[in-house]
Amino acid sequence: MIALPPGTFTMGSERFYADEAPCRQVRVGPFRIDRAPVTNRDFARFVAETGHITTAEVAPDPADYPGMLDGMAYAGSLVFHRTATPVDVRDPSQWWSFLAGADWRHPLGPDSGIEELEEHPVVHVSHADAEAYAAWAGKSLPTEAEWEYAARGGLEEAEFAWGDELAPGGAMLANYWQGLFPFANQLLDGWERTSPVGSYPPNGYGLVDMIGNVWEWTADWYADRSRSARKGKPAPSCCGGIEVDPRGGSRGGSLDPAMQAMRIPRKVLKGGSHLCAANYCQRYRPAARHPQMVDSSTSHIGFRCILRG
Repeated sequence: MIALPPGTFTMGSERFYADEAPCRQVRVGPFRIDRAPVTNRDFARFVAETGHITTAEVAPDPADYPGMLDGMAYAGSLVFHRTATPVDVRDPSQWWSFLAGADWRHPLGPDSGIEELEEHPVVHVSHADAEAYAAWAGKSLPTEAEWEYAARGGLEEAEFAWGDELAPGGAMLANYWQGLFPFANQLLDGWERTSPVGSYPPNGYGLVDMIGNVWEWTADWYADRSRSARKGKPAPSCCGGIEVDPRGGSRGGSLDPAMQAMRIPRKVLKGGSHLCAANYCQRYRPAARHPQMVDSSTSHIGFRCILRG
């Protein structure tokens, strides 16, 4: 783990997605954070010692998922597959498949394994799985503010964790999608999917893979700050004082208003993944954020832990 001092930084961005705004001054206390995301090797030791069974390894209860199609109540997880041709990027079902038997041990389905992926980030973990690991390790998941403070590496208001250019001089500084998503990946960074942690240079705090590779769970319930502002409830701005150790939204407020039948709360993901691309998801930045239902597990979501104080 790497120790970070307390500090004040500008959180958010007003140049990309609406829910990253407004920028505001935030102060966080001291904490230590894992240098890298939790790897398959790390998670395997946790499972061996505790017998933990992940969400993806348990068949869902149809009562929890109104409208579930007959025959869909089986254990599995979401796996990305590249499309053969251009598709409508507004329709994620074009590249995501819920595969029976996909889980952390079998990241691409039941016939795959992790024998050569020990140093890759663990994937197919739900928020509950990440919390269980953190508790076993005597740690916690970071808040969104703590995560963003760490990801910025001491750079104030920079677009990326390393500066204001995505690929300065053509250098690949994170594992993200180069080319037109989801069908044409130029693989300039050398990786089709996840990469071993530490494959790219660390940020100013010595942390690796804070950007790209896998999204990372945080402890915070998702709140759309841009929606609050439109309703006349603006969050504190850069000029309106300093927020101290903010803790995100509420469980009820995190529910997706577009999914009234499925009342599953959402947590904040940070950091982007190997599937972020210039034409689809420019979330390979410290300020970027994404709401994710807590029961979700996919082939591009992982986590890291912190210790406060």
